[in-house]
Amino acid sequence: MMRTPHGAPIIGIAGWKKSGKTTLTVRLIEEFTRRGLKVASLKHAHHAFQIDDQETDSARHRRAGARQVAVVSAKRWALISELDGAPEPDFHEVIAALDPCDLVIVEGYKSAPIYKIEARRRASITQTPLAIDDPLVIAIAADHEVDHVGLPVFTLDDIPGLADFLDARLGPLRPARVRRAAVRDEEHL
Repeated sequence: MMRTPHGAPIIGIAGWKKSGKTTLTVRLIEEFTRRGLKVASLKHAHHAFQIDDQETDSARHRRAGARQVAVVSAKRWALISELDGAPEPDFHEVIAALDPCDLVIVEGYKSAPIYKIEARRRASITQTPLAIDDPLVIAIAADHEVDHVGLPVFTLDDIPGLADFLDARLGPLRPARVRRAAVRDEEHL
């Protein structure tokens, strides 16, 4: 199982366009956050994206030639880096840049060398199963019957069940403060 440099397990949510990846990812983030975990997420976009519009000060800084722009407020901060023709950072570089957390949920990155939950919906653009060719798919979440796959199958709405499965498979998933306390307790035995 792949982990971050800080030791957090990484799970991917993979599937074709319109397979329910984003909804599944959001609902799992909500569930694990409700359970007290500090969750980081990574979303791969296959298109250019804009996190500031053309009228913000940070957009003006970028247009003026700044290669990196940090936008900071009391509630959040973002670092925008222009690639200027350089290659997209690879998966491992992005994972290494994340702050310490208890779990990383990755949306997209179908070919990343991480365990994945395959999202399947009848409305998906492509119906070709990923699990057939990817041994890192450890379960399937679908909105329809899935037969003969040899993997655990969950409905897309069974978020608690899927979270329990991931807790057992990747964990136990506990907040870092709980893990540190358990280690201290074991050291005193």
